[in-house]
Amino acid sequence: MYLFRSMLVAVCAALTILMVLVPRPAAAATDLPDERALAEFFDAAMADGLAANHVPGAVVSVVGGGKTLFSKGYGLADVENRRPFDPETSMVRIASITKLFTWTAVMQQVQQGTLDLKADVNRYLTAFRIPATYPRPITLQDLMDHTAGFEDRTIGVGSRSKDDVPPLADHLAGDMPARVRPPGEVSAYSNYGAALAGHIVERVSGQPYDEYVRDHILDPLAMRHSTAAEPVPAPLAADLARSYDYEGGAYQRKPFVFDNLAPDGSISATANDMAHFMIAHLRDGRFGDRRILDEPTARLMHRRTFAADPRIDGYAHGFKEQTLNGHRVIMHDGGWEGFQSALLLVPDADIGLFVSTNSMNGGDAMTTIIPAFFDRFLPGKRAVPEKRAVPGGGAPVMPVEGFYKLTRSAESSIEKVVALTGSTRLRVEGRKLTFRGSTWSPLGPGLYQQDGGTQRLALVTGGSGVAYVATDGPAYQRVSWWDTPPVNVVIVLLFAVTALTAVLGLPVAAAVRRAKKRPVSRVWRAGRVLTGLAAAAGLVFVVLFTLVLTGDTSILYGVPANVQVLLVLPLLVLALTVAAIATTVRGWRGAGVLARGHQVVVLAGLLALLWFCQNWNLLGWHL
Repeated sequence: MYLFRSMLVAVCAALTILMVLVPRPAAAATDLPDERALAEFFDAAMADGLAANHVPGAVVSVVGGGKTLFSKGYGLADVENRRPFDPETSMVRIASITKLFTWTAVMQQVQQGTLDLKADVNRYLTAFRIPATYPRPITLQDLMDHTAGFEDRTIGVGSRSKDDVPPLADHLAGDMPARVRPPGEVSAYSNYGAALAGHIVERVSGQPYDEYVRDHILDPLAMRHSTAAEPVPAPLAADLARSYDYEGGAYQRKPFVFDNLAPDGSISATANDMAHFMIAHLRDGRFGDRRILDEPTARLMHRRTFAADPRIDGYAHGFKEQTLNGHRVIMHDGGWEGFQSALLLVPDADIGLFVSTNSMNGGDAMTTIIPAFFDRFLPGKRAVPEKRAVPGGGAPVMPVEGFYKLTRSAESSIEKVVALTGSTRLRVEGRKLTFRGSTWSPLGPGLYQQDGGTQRLALVTGGSGVAYVATDGPAYQRVSWWDTPPVNVVIVLLFAVTALTAVLGLPVAAAVRRAKKRPVSRVWRAGRVLTGLAAAAGLVFVVLFTLVLTGDTSILYGVPANVQVLLVLPLLVLALTVAAIATTVRGWRGAGVLARGHQVVVLAGLLALLWFCQNWNLLGWHL
């Protein structure tokens, strides 16, 4: 699926990074690496990774023991002007790593007593309210754990200029995603949820988000070359790295895209500044003689707060948990219009790593560099975990075969169609499962281990009986039979075949009737013409929409005008089909048996297409 390409590339890069951060048993702290060893490693790794993946540049910083152990830039921050990456001055857009600053701001307000993680978020909202779709309200803790139950929404999350960016409260109120599952049931990554939390910080602090982050996080951490403001303030603008896509053998520069949900991804920072942020979190909130969190709050923030199953990785107050080479890692990654970044903290080893690239292919480079870093400096056994149940972990849930889609998906907008090609089948083969191209062996009740890999998979049943598959990375939800790819492919193919018989066959039939001088009523002839026109319009829609799905269409700034015009066709098909049915009924007695049978078949195909469009939010403008 190539619809919404910019968003999907970033998502795929994020999921790929999560897949390489693998589960391991606990291990003891490791001696800190020295600068020379780090330089040797990154010099070699970056040389290979950037060239192999057509990445113009990267920047990295490593911290440990309360100080920066290593930082360096590689390649070019600006291809056109041949400006090299500099860890001190080159600013990268850290995208969703911004959320860690938002969650830190939330914890600052919790520390001050102005926010309660367990309170209904509506307590802190005045301009709009979150609807009471389910009995249990959404809390700040749900937002941090990505368990609020919002659908995903990407339409219009970006703007081309500052003037196009709506006030955060207006955007949150006007583009609120639907609540599609009870809060606390399963994680589904949500940019909206993070932005909502940032707005709540604005409300209780009385400061705009960028000013709050500047005064309470960036300044105390001496992050002087970083900002949450968009555009980047003039004194820093010249140092902003450029981002690129590699197409046709050349680098294509990506534009600066304004984030309409600023608290989810607006920060631009240098690698050296990000080192300060990592040090503060590894030092329980302290950087030098300044603090952004007191020690109890910082330690609380790093504790696990949600996991779909206690035996797999989860969330810790907004940090994503992973386990690598025996170490618990709390991390976040981010991708936004060409920039791909990752931040990983290893508390038991007192080590932090930040790496960022300025290319759409940067995620591929990091999937090699990050595990190699851990193998080099935080070595551990890469064996598959012992196949036994963890005491008290998980319920004996039986696997439910069928197709599963990412819980991070849309339901109420045109974006829902992404799930049609993004879902994957789970099969039960004896005691094993096959899912997402892998075979999984039982590891405990409702728990499976990836054969030849390192991921774990847990079977979870929601309160409403919905079947979920949760992994050490994303979670998946079972879809109804009518939403599965095979069913929908059959529906579209049946329509296409019947429509072609109408478009190609009706003119032939009319010519035969004229040649043989067979009389037919004017009403019946009108019904057949209307049916043929509906079939033709439907075929045109199917072909053009397929081209949209497989093309380079982006909904970052909203649904493009050509797609909105294309959505006229399903409505035209509906109007023509209704008219054709009414006319067919009136002229039924004036036609032969074969003509009647064919007309019924074609109309059935048209109704099937209309159901398809309605089911996938293509009938009308669900934007």
